[in-house]
Order: sequence, then structure tokens, then C-alpha cells
Amino acid sequence: MIEEKLKNIYARLFDSFGPQHWWPGDTPFEVAVGAVLTQNTNWGNVEKAIANLKNANALCPVAMDRMSEPRLAKLIRPSGYYNVKTARLKALISFLIRDYQGNIQRMKKGKPQELRKKLLGINGIGQETADSILLYAVGVPYFVVDAYTKRMFSRHGILSADSEYEDFQELFHSNLARDAGLYNEYHALIVKTGKTFCRPRDPLCGDCPLSEKGLPI
Repeated sequence: MIEEKLKNIYARLFDSFGPQHWWPGDTPFEVAVGAVLTQNTNWGNVEKAIANLKNANALCPVAMDRMSEPRLAKLIRPSGYYNVKTARLKALISFLIRDYQGNIQRMKKGKPQELRKKLLGINGIGQETADSILLYAVGVPYFVVDAYTKRMFSRHGILSADSEYEDFQELFHSNLARDAGLYNEYHALIVKTGKTFCRPRDPLCGDCPLSEKGLPI
């Protein structure tokens, strides 16, 4: 029953919105940096910070590792909490250089659970950020759970809003194939739906693809 609901939700959203081509980024490293910068801000601000790094020819592990913290903080300032995020980026980059010679693609050779544990051990990397890096930068099938996911699926009565991150993630892991491409598209469609219809206040339920013509999901 739950498996059918999840597949039905995906089908409706995909039919309505089409492929989302998410996560935007020219390289896996850029995606990983974006996963840190997007904490507590919107993507428009992240794009400005990424553009600053590119214009400074600094969007690579070696350049960012060598850069002073004040200089890096200035470049990522548009993303907000720039001093905190500078420390987190520095910690992530040190990890990548130490364990993977600065090449995030080398992470693909590791065991998924061990990779996730390592990422969660980095200062400032929580579950959502770690899973975003694993899924979008490395291609490891971990479903990303965010505020959009919790809001949408609790409103449809699939899980309660106060369920833990692990509960929401297990919902997808247990009922869908462990496929990075599927998880990528599904999460991106959830984000699109959350921004467009399933808003925190004044949601547009009547126009949402999941309530089209009053059909139950």
C-alpha cells in the first residue's frame, strides 16, 4: 500500500513538472560545496556565493584549502552565516584532501554506510547535508529528507510531522528501489512541489498535482 502511494506520488509529480535536472552544479565538488552553503538559506543566495568562488578561480579543493578563512568568508558571504560555513567548508575540504586526495569521485569506491559515517563526523555536516553530498555529488543512493519532505508527507498522513529523519528516510529506502537516479528525481520533485504548492502557510492544495480532481493519492 505504501509502496503504491509513493510510486503514485512520484508519477503525478513527474507528469506535472517533468525532470528537474537537480542538483545544479558543473562538478561533484561544486555540488558538495553547494550542499554546505544551502544550509539555512535559499538557493538564490547560494548561486551568488558559488559565482563569487568561480570568479575568484577558487572553486576547487586545493584553492579553497590554501585560501585564508577571512577571504573565503568574504566570497561566500551571500549565503549567510558565512563564518560558520567557512569553518564547515574548510573541515569538509580537509577531509577530502586527507582521505581522497581532494577528488570526491574517489568516494565511490567506499562502502555507503562507512562514507556516510565519515561525513557525519565532519564538523557541521548533518544528515541532510551528508545525504545531499552522497546522493548528488557521489551518486550513492541515500534519500535526502528536508523540510519539504516532512511537510508534504505528514500533510498526506503518511508519517507524522514529528517523526525522526531516519523514519522518513526509511520510508523511501524500504518501499522504493535503492536507485540514486530515482532518489535524485523524487527529492527534486518534492522540493518543486513544496515551493510551488505545499507551502508552510496558505498551501495551494486545490491546485497541487496530488489533489488533482479530488483523486486520493
